[in-house]
Amino acid sequence: MKYYVISGVTGMTGNELVRQILSRNDGSRILGFDNFYASSIDTVEDCIDNCRFEFHELDLNNTEDMFKVEKAVNSTSAGEIIYINCAAVVHTEHFYNVYETFETNVVGMNKFLQQAIRVGSKKFINCSTSEVYSMNSWNRSGGVKESEFITLANAEHSQRTSYAVGKLMTEFFMRDAVNAGKILGCSIRFANVYSRNERFPKHIIPYIINSLNKTRKVILLENSRKNRRTFLNNYDSCSAVLSLCDTNSALDGSVYNVATDEEISILDLVKLCAEKMHISSPKIEFKGYRESDPDRRILSTEKVRERTGWKPIVNLNRGLTECIKFYTE
Repeated sequence: MKYYVISGVTGMTGNELVRQILSRNDGSRILGFDNFYASSIDTVEDCIDNCRFEFHELDLNNTEDMFKVEKAVNSTSAGEIIYINCAAVVHTEHFYNVYETFETNVVGMNKFLQQAIRVGSKKFINCSTSEVYSMNSWNRSGGVKESEFITLANAEHSQRTSYAVGKLMTEFFMRDAVNAGKILGCSIRFANVYSRNERFPKHIIPYIINSLNKTRKVILLENSRKNRRTFLNNYDSCSAVLSLCDTNSALDGSVYNVATDEEISILDLVKLCAEKMHISSPKIEFKGYRESDPDRRILSTEKVRERTGWKPIVNLNRGLTECIKFYTE
């Protein structure tokens, strides 16, 4: 029997992981915790009464809380323990707060990893970010690969990069633990994930839908005049996590891009959402500018596809339809 320990379990990645693990009906159990920093128990309300899912309101950064998690894990008789770190300060508004992102994304992740090693966990999945590619987020040969050199913006250019640097550091923690033979694991660089049930719809897709629904108008950054992005549905990002969990040979400390190659401009994204919501000629205004924001972000997913057989199945058309239904109802 597998026993999953998931931090940030009511967040965008965590809650969908719970759903997918429970749907397997293989007897796997889940211990999940969250402090509701940017989420709500509502995201797992359809799973909360399942006897295979144990939820605790605890803080990754609180020593006493993490002792409770460790004690609970040590009391289990599960055959295989798998840690998945989904706790992260991810909303763009926090990217420039170096202390806030450092505590959870770097210190918290490392403490969680060390706990996994102490309790004898077999595997650890580290959720990283495509932000580490900074301004080198695309190329003309089919997407940036994990093995390519990264050139980060510096403190003179943008404090936003502190978030990416912190996440990049966690990838070194992960690699070191695997190289030392302490655990199996990997890091995942997600690109522009969106979900139909974000508690605070601040990512671009739910933000656009909510703005159109309330005012038939969207206020965008000046960057959006030329920005293009690919968007990964939360179902697919989580199926990638579980595909890696199931593939021991892939857990060699590697980094994996998890993304789609279905690119769209931000302006066309607004128009597509409006069209699906039966809003003609949506009003778009521009206000503000974001430093170190790449014009495009296209990642190669060849590595994760070859090693696990994973591929995304929710295209943008379907994903937007589901989001619009959820947020407008």
